[in-house]
Amino acid sequence: MTTKTKGSSSLKNHEPAGELLNKRTTDLAHPTRAGRVKPIDIERLDAETIAAVGEMLEEGESANTRTSYASAARYWMAWFGLRYQRDFEEQRDLPLPPEVVVQFIVDHARRLSGVEKDKVLRHELPAGIDRELVRCGVKKKPGAMAINTLEHRLAAMAKIHRNRNLDSPTDHQDVRRLLRAVRSAYARRGDLPKKKDAFTLDRLERLLQTCDASPAGVRDRALLLFAFDSGGRRRSEIAGADLSMLKRDGEDYVFTLAFSKTNQAGTDRPENQKPVVGDAAQALRAWLDLLITSGMNLSEGPVFRRIRRGGHIGSDGLSDDGIWEIVAKRCALASLNLEGHFSAHSLRSGYMTEAGRSGVPLNDAMAFSGHRDVKTAMGYMRVTEMKKSKAAGLASRGKKQRG
Repeated sequence: MTTKTKGSSSLKNHEPAGELLNKRTTDLAHPTRAGRVKPIDIERLDAETIAAVGEMLEEGESANTRTSYASAARYWMAWFGLRYQRDFEEQRDLPLPPEVVVQFIVDHARRLSGVEKDKVLRHELPAGIDRELVRCGVKKKPGAMAINTLEHRLAAMAKIHRNRNLDSPTDHQDVRRLLRAVRSAYARRGDLPKKKDAFTLDRLERLLQTCDASPAGVRDRALLLFAFDSGGRRRSEIAGADLSMLKRDGEDYVFTLAFSKTNQAGTDRPENQKPVVGDAAQALRAWLDLLITSGMNLSEGPVFRRIRRGGHIGSDGLSDDGIWEIVAKRCALASLNLEGHFSAHSLRSGYMTEAGRSGVPLNDAMAFSGHRDVKTAMGYMRVTEMKKSKAAGLASRGKKQRG
């Protein structure tokens, strides 16, 4: 065996890190050879870098997240302008004092007020301001906010501050104490977020029965079954489904979900592979055959596409809102009362509900759906499982035994 000495050429580029850091920059790379480059401050980011960081953070978020936070920011600015009678100016008004956030909470959270026997629910937002917020389109309807909406608005303001390296007023002890009290009061009154109904199999079947042999009918049937059977896919995941993510496997398909709400880094995981089998595979195959007939290339491009007048299939994919419009249309055709009962999340909750009814192990259901939080997944499955438990229906069983 040949022993290599310290000065041998094979070790020339493998100096210890300590020795490398002791070298002068000019021994490694000479600044003058890089052209005219403005030196930057070692302790402070320049405007271009700050802008680049903002763009990178924005690109790393889902479109839905960006849209929802932008909507919340518009509401804040409109409310601020009306409540304080002056325009919101970032340079002057950020960071907001905690008193502004306290005022926002008091304006939008319901509370019991009055003497004991005559207490009524009220909030402090003046009626005129409330009407104007609705009129200008930043608010859907007048009145106090649901607790989820209020917390989302506060989260948006916290994010605005943190993105600018500012302390958020939502972290102030007075704000946090008030918000805890509001949550507790809402819970005691039973004023909790109302879950929308799930698209369970019986309801899904009613939607499927409205899908005829037209291009829109073939597409919608494939979309509904694909969304449900591959784990209750989110709208963004359906809209983002690309033909390059589909692999034929005999009579079935495998859909690779590389990016999702719970896997925003695109980490390669075994559960990224979502089988599409049975009726869902058959419906998907019928839709893909229709794409081929229309002269489409099946190597890439959106799986589910817009259909123009006359049944002409376009090359552009559906948006998140477009997918919800399809669901809403099918609900109307099936005489399902959509308003207030169902949401874009109903397909997802429907899958988890049916998994619970069928006795699918929680881990398997979560692997399909992509849920990372056990509590969230159990929220869909727990009631179904508990109904099957021996702990349920004791009175009825006792009556039968006594009889």
